[in-house]
Amino acid sequence: MNRTAVVGVIGHVDHGKTALVGALTGMDTDRLAEEKRRGISIALGFAHRAVPGGTLAFVDMPGHERFVRTMVAGATGIDAVLLVVAANEGVKPQTVEHLDIARLIGVTRGVVAISKCDLVPPDDARRTAEAVGQRLAGTPLAAAPVVFTSTATGQGLDDLARALAGLLDADAPPPPSPAFYLPVDRAFAVPGFGPVVTGTLRRGSLSVGDAVTLWPSGTEARVRGLHRHGTPVEWAGPGSRVAVNLRGVELDDLGPGCALATPGVLEPARWLDVHLELLPGADRSLETGVTAQLLFGTTDVPARLRLLDRDRLEPGETAPAQLHTAAPVTVPAGEPFILRSGSPARTVGGGRILDPASARRRRFDPAVSRPLAALAEGRLHDAVAARLAEAGVRGLKIGDMARLLGTTANHVDPTAWGAERLPPDMLLAATAFRDLKTALLTAVREFQAARPTERGASPDQLKNALPPELPEPLFAALLDRLVTEGTLVRDAGRLRRRDLEASSLLSSTDRAVLATVEAAFREGGLSPPDVAAVAGRDQRRHKALHYLARAGILVRTLDRVQKREIVFHRDAVADAATRVTDALLGAPEGLTTGDLGRLLGTSRKFAVPLLEHLDGLGLSRRMGDRRVAAAPPPRKDNGAAAMAAPSQDRRR
Repeated sequence: MNRTAVVGVIGHVDHGKTALVGALTGMDTDRLAEEKRRGISIALGFAHRAVPGGTLAFVDMPGHERFVRTMVAGATGIDAVLLVVAANEGVKPQTVEHLDIARLIGVTRGVVAISKCDLVPPDDARRTAEAVGQRLAGTPLAAAPVVFTSTATGQGLDDLARALAGLLDADAPPPPSPAFYLPVDRAFAVPGFGPVVTGTLRRGSLSVGDAVTLWPSGTEARVRGLHRHGTPVEWAGPGSRVAVNLRGVELDDLGPGCALATPGVLEPARWLDVHLELLPGADRSLETGVTAQLLFGTTDVPARLRLLDRDRLEPGETAPAQLHTAAPVTVPAGEPFILRSGSPARTVGGGRILDPASARRRRFDPAVSRPLAALAEGRLHDAVAARLAEAGVRGLKIGDMARLLGTTANHVDPTAWGAERLPPDMLLAATAFRDLKTALLTAVREFQAARPTERGASPDQLKNALPPELPEPLFAALLDRLVTEGTLVRDAGRLRRRDLEASSLLSSTDRAVLATVEAAFREGGLSPPDVAAVAGRDQRRHKALHYLARAGILVRTLDRVQKREIVFHRDAVADAATRVTDALLGAPEGLTTGDLGRLLGTSRKFAVPLLEHLDGLGLSRRMGDRRVAAAPPPRKDNGAAAMAAPSQDRRR
């Protein structure tokens, strides 16, 4: 597979970094007139060389102390380093600071070039190499190959190219990220094409036509064209040096400090959770409350330090911390950062950003520090579990979890992290979901046991039985989930359990009231009593009426003229259905309402709503002022059930 390794070229000013890159690639990375006039690199320079197995993309970093900020902008996007140390000068202050920065951002691969070997005897060059080896002892770069070089004579250049090509074979590539992130290090306009930005694609891939979000402004844009290492392409992968032609933005919106990212992945924030290391060589400790300069990508912003498990960080120590930035920043989780402080400013520490959109957290609280420690150690399952537990019934937005994992929301599988997803975009720990479900079903059962003849509990009655911090949208989503899966039945806005037979919960008093009400309508037959006459002002009888209707024992019909409800016993309706159907089958020309009323022995007051009910059941059909048969009669053994079931369903 063709791979790209982004190699940061680091070292002290005037140690020959740019000359070496030029000799290796045939490209001059000093693109500014001032750089050429002064003979030092001021801005980042970029070049590339094809080697067996892939491409080496070089980032030539300024070695002068005044341009360390620019160096950091290039360093946070590199995979490996080419450390250049001049044979005639040896290790210098910026050599040390560049190595510190490389270690802080996690670089573990590299090659050492002892440059300008033509200016000193071989023994002096070897002594310089030994001094570099002592400096690298105990670091991940301790085993880095050392090559003696001279751009003036060509010494060692082929050996250096081979050693650098070996960087491509060092490790398997990381799994692809569904979200891309591109810090912008340069912006310019091309006549006829519009704004162009350049940078190192830190993660993910980018294609022509992709939608992008420009940060910190949040402006939406689209990729019009794409160059990778100077060649037009349709697609570029992580680690590529790219130039992106954008549509939908102005040049004034662009520049260093900006970044392009997958829409919806980043969020502006001023609180960052970080894992911080203070350099062993730092000349003083760092205290909570101190302000330092935060650098990541091409962003450079003041930030106030807030240590979470101590008041002071000593040289060589690491700790969970927060950085409160002077202005909102946007950065993915896992990005390296550098802290610089003092006057003149010097690198004092750095580390990794753990949560890029946090909030002010409690200090000296294990519930805060434990998930941060898990994130720092790469134990994502433990970290996510802790965050979900911390959120409790308040839930965690799926976008927040995606940012924590450095991915997009549609790539988060809740079940993989022991979570339940509830609309619209919330996650609950599986344990929290189970506890809420149990509490809710218990509340419904208790309500039904106390009032078995009622339709069910209202949402407000149930909400009072759950934790008060449960957000209303999550509560509504929980109810919807239980109704959808069939655990609860929603009936006219009320909720009851499907697995509970209301009849089993009835008391002897309830049964007596129900029997009295049912008997009144059974005895009334097809000339039933008025509802008000049966129930009066007795609330128990009103509830019994509703219960018997829901159970299908009583059948509700509507007198449309008087706009009142007529209630029949289901046995009377079943008997009427059979008689009407038989009569209509024997009268192909149909029968009038009067004919059918006389057949049933009831008045028009009751016949009209009853016959309309039978029409609704599909047993008869109106044709002008007559009715004709529309279906065969129901079987005698299940006729009552056939009459009652539709009345129940219509009110669910």
